[in-house]
Amino acid sequence: MSDQIEIKPTGPLNASIRPPGSKSITNRALICAALAEGESVLTGALDSEDTGVMVAALRQLGLQVAHDTATSSIRVAGCGGALPNHRAELDVANSGTTIRFLTAMLATCRGHFRLDGIARMRERPIADLLAALEQLGAAAASEYANGCPPVIIPANGLRGGTATIRGDISSQYLSGLLMAAPYAQHSVILDVEGELVSKPYVTMTLGVMSAFGIDVGAERLDRFVIPTGRYRGCHYDIEPDASAASYFWGAAAVTGGTVRVEGLHRNALQGDVAFCECLARMGCEIEYGNDYITVIGKSLRGITVDMNAISDTAQTLAVVALFADGPTTITGVAHIRHKETDRVGDLARELRKLGAKVDEFEDGLTVTPQPLRPATLDTYNDHRMAMSFAVAGLRAPGIVINDPACTRKTYPRFFEDLNDLTDGNA
Repeated sequence: MSDQIEIKPTGPLNASIRPPGSKSITNRALICAALAEGESVLTGALDSEDTGVMVAALRQLGLQVAHDTATSSIRVAGCGGALPNHRAELDVANSGTTIRFLTAMLATCRGHFRLDGIARMRERPIADLLAALEQLGAAAASEYANGCPPVIIPANGLRGGTATIRGDISSQYLSGLLMAAPYAQHSVILDVEGELVSKPYVTMTLGVMSAFGIDVGAERLDRFVIPTGRYRGCHYDIEPDASAASYFWGAAAVTGGTVRVEGLHRNALQGDVAFCECLARMGCEIEYGNDYITVIGKSLRGITVDMNAISDTAQTLAVVALFADGPTTITGVAHIRHKETDRVGDLARELRKLGAKVDEFEDGLTVTPQPLRPATLDTYNDHRMAMSFAVAGLRAPGIVINDPACTRKTYPRFFEDLNDLTDGNA
């Protein structure tokens, strides 16, 4: 793929698509399958940089993991909580799920492990997860004592007990602890301090754990009681990625067309299907089927919306807002400043390049549409920046995306699929 790609405007879309499997579910299922007793087969699994990093790490830990990209399936021989390799230096690239989930998982094992990634990963906070693991009797530390990776784990098992973890930084900390907790010596109670961000992702984690045989008691998602136990290997089918689907639903909204996403429904495991409710508030028509969700684009109006629960789709909505009548205000997303890039500040900067008036505040931004102008947009090595701004190019001419290959993190074929979707609509 070249260093840049120009998106060509299209007419109203009339298309259907099935996005690849959910990254979030795939990496959660890989953790449970790795710890499980017996073999697991994950179907519909995502083939991307993030899932590849997880698979490579598990293999380096001595696990047998066979990834058949042709059939989108991954076969995992579980270790029952006893890793074959007791020493490893793991490269997690810029995969937040990988470092957070593996840090918790490895703390339950025996051995000495080091996890590191790219320069941006060394800026991403992990101190709250390390503090919670320490409360549960694990030894895990930031190598440079700055609360960020690299992470050093001289693992001697997880004692268990009660730990408190902040809920306002990343739900991935809690998800990592939840998945690791059954392998502690004693049952674990996790108390969430403050408001939990991205609640649907925690619900997703509980759903994946249940499929592998561990049910967790939860009280209002602020206290979790996890019994000791062992995951059981199983056949697990992974949903298409709802975060990825947001770009195609957004494409329908901005072109005034119709896009049907196959494989998802209103009660999908992924909370990001609620992105469609935001589009409905903006004026779109939504059709929910047993195995699909269709968005029909209509005249768009600005809205005010708290996107804390579906923050991975905030960039998509901000781009859709460029074509609405009136301003759109997105709140509740302060935590996305700590993602692959500052997804509030950098998003605002690129929106302004297109001519939009953007008011940025700590936990979000207001986008006020203005006449758009051509622009070359930076992506900050963030897959969601590239995919979100591609949606704008379907309506506005002259939009060029820098480093389109950054989508390999979760959706390597995104631009090919987008081209197929728009083929014949130009």
